[in-house]
Amino acid sequence: MGKHHVGLRVDAIERLTRDATDSRSLRAELLTMLRREVGFDWYVWVLTDPATSVGVDPLAEIPDRSAIATTIRLKYVTPLNRWTSLDHAARIGSLATESRLWREAQTQYGVVDVASLALRDRYGCWGFIDLWSTSPFTDDDLSVLDSLAPSLTGAMRLTRALSFRAPTAVATPSSGPVVLVLGDDLAIREQARSSEEWLRLILPQPDGSQPIPACAFNVAAQLLAREAGIDDNEAKARMPLPGGHWVTLRASRLDPHNTIAVTIERTTPHDRLDVFGRAHGLSDREAQLVALLGSGVDTTTAAARLHLSPHTVQDHLKAMFAKSGVHSRRELLARALGAPVA
Repeated sequence: MGKHHVGLRVDAIERLTRDATDSRSLRAELLTMLRREVGFDWYVWVLTDPATSVGVDPLAEIPDRSAIATTIRLKYVTPLNRWTSLDHAARIGSLATESRLWREAQTQYGVVDVASLALRDRYGCWGFIDLWSTSPFTDDDLSVLDSLAPSLTGAMRLTRALSFRAPTAVATPSSGPVVLVLGDDLAIREQARSSEEWLRLILPQPDGSQPIPACAFNVAAQLLAREAGIDDNEAKARMPLPGGHWVTLRASRLDPHNTIAVTIERTTPHDRLDVFGRAHGLSDREAQLVALLGSGVDTTTAAARLHLSPHTVQDHLKAMFAKSGVHSRRELLARALGAPVA
């Protein structure tokens, strides 16, 4: 693909991203574009928590939707071309037999190759893409994916930033944390009645059917990966809900040893501020400042704790206003913490 052609595709990604209202519709449009550039039969595009790299919002088209839990489990316990270690687009090709996911799930559908791409920048990992194909990918295909990776990463980070828009009147469940109990095969063993209300908000189904708790499957699969020594990231993921709300999912081992508890609860202010800073591309110093301000510290005290002059603090605030599209400290903190502007 020539440089001019790359530029056209990058421009198209940026144009689609500017007009985006949510990550799922944007990914659907971007996948249509990718299919024209790199042929594939099925796909999995998962957004991730930028700090833990654990999936939270999968968009997938696979041959058998009843195999979603199995596919997620095998993806996490397969070291080959894992998104947490990829620096460039990769394919399994002749290495397919080294992939548990391919051996136990993909081969039965005629998949002979999988191209994988991690969407990562200095602020964290924002997602990964797996393209399943019944014919081999080429080096040119990987080159196309590599050339588009920075723009795709930026697009996904921007959709996370949009998730912090001013809170709206969208209602969230009134209950506290809820728990799902899964087996090591990720089959649901027990589920609190209130959990379905949460899941309908997290991953609503267009036809109104019962939601598939794919986000819970992801954090549970990460726990299995940790236990297998494949990845030491925490089995935790933060994700947005409509109206500027956020929830955090965590997985932990229960006794007996073949069960896993996944909790879903509102995201703490500390965790919201962390994702807010990453999503808006705040510098380390800016992230420290907004964390102090979010804890209730006034500007003068924040300047003293960071050993900065008041003038420098004001410069940092102006930079944060520009990055997050707000006009005041009050509006900045309201958006970051999910509270209405007073």
